[in-house]
Amino acid sequence: MRTHDFNYDLPGELIAQYPADSRADARMLVLHKLSGKCEIRRFTDIIDFFGEGDCVVVNDTKVFKGRLLGVKQDGGGRVEILLVSPSGTTQSCLEWDCLMRPGRRLREGSVVRLLPPPAASNAVADDQTLSPNATPAAVVLGKNSDGMFRVALEGADFETIERFFGHTPLPPYIRRPAEKSDEIRYQTVFASRTGSVAAPTAGLHFTPEIIGALKDKGVVMAELTLHVGPGTFQPVSSEEIEDHKMHREQYRLPEDAAVKINNARAANRRVLAVGTTSARVLETCSDMSGKLQPGSGSTDIFIHPPMKPKVADAILTNFHLPRSTLLMLVATFATTEFVLNAYDTAIAGRLRFYSYGDCMLII
Repeated sequence: MRTHDFNYDLPGELIAQYPADSRADARMLVLHKLSGKCEIRRFTDIIDFFGEGDCVVVNDTKVFKGRLLGVKQDGGGRVEILLVSPSGTTQSCLEWDCLMRPGRRLREGSVVRLLPPPAASNAVADDQTLSPNATPAAVVLGKNSDGMFRVALEGADFETIERFFGHTPLPPYIRRPAEKSDEIRYQTVFASRTGSVAAPTAGLHFTPEIIGALKDKGVVMAELTLHVGPGTFQPVSSEEIEDHKMHREQYRLPEDAAVKINNARAANRRVLAVGTTSARVLETCSDMSGKLQPGSGSTDIFIHPPMKPKVADAILTNFHLPRSTLLMLVATFATTEFVLNAYDTAIAGRLRFYSYGDCMLII
């Protein structure tokens, strides 16, 4: 298939800049995958679609405050750093692979002095773990073959840097600075394993009350992990989608989750993947029959039409960027035509798009 088959036009005002007042306030477009029928419901109605023995699979990754702002020690130019993953072998985890902007004039040995958010300035001044005359810095160690920089964080341990200097790494289409409330609202209620630079946004709508209501109906919850990397926002630039090189992300499928999901499938019960991240782990860990084996590692699996998912038969997902690998993955749960028609329905219904927006259930 061609990349332009996954284009659509979105009015800019439908890109959500803030989350709904409460997590469960989102609207939910339901796409019935066999007929293509669409209906717009409330997210709380998800309880109506699942019952005893069904399995809901969620991603328990946690976003860390890896966006850092600073100035070059030599020249004073502003620099933005997005920490992606620790690369050092020391226990301090102070060597990181990262993206840096602007990166043109950053060379090996360049020093970027970190700046705290305005609200954190007083707390930094009072913090006893920081050297009195030192400001934490990122020192450029070099550049990797994949285009990422490698930096060493100096002047404080990572926990201190994250606490006092880190910003929540909101996606680029949210055109505002991160606020204190984002530290809570840009995490799912399942978040427990730190490692993502972006939230698994389909999970943002769940509340303890909704989870409790699902469990009361006999629905089984299974947790896995996929740490979301910056490649999730990368559009497909190749003309043929098969030519796209997928990014790698770290995953973990525990044995108890694999057992729960395998049992649901063996009993012909529904398996709902909450988000494209959960779907990627399920397909990575399954054999040709859809049976799961627990494990961990990294995956660069690229799921796109005409493939069909082997494990989950339903997906809950937010709305995704045009020409993105995430939109292509979603299209494997129905047809590309049905999914793009559903997007047209969402736009006509003024649903809110992307990370802080509304969601879609394909069932």
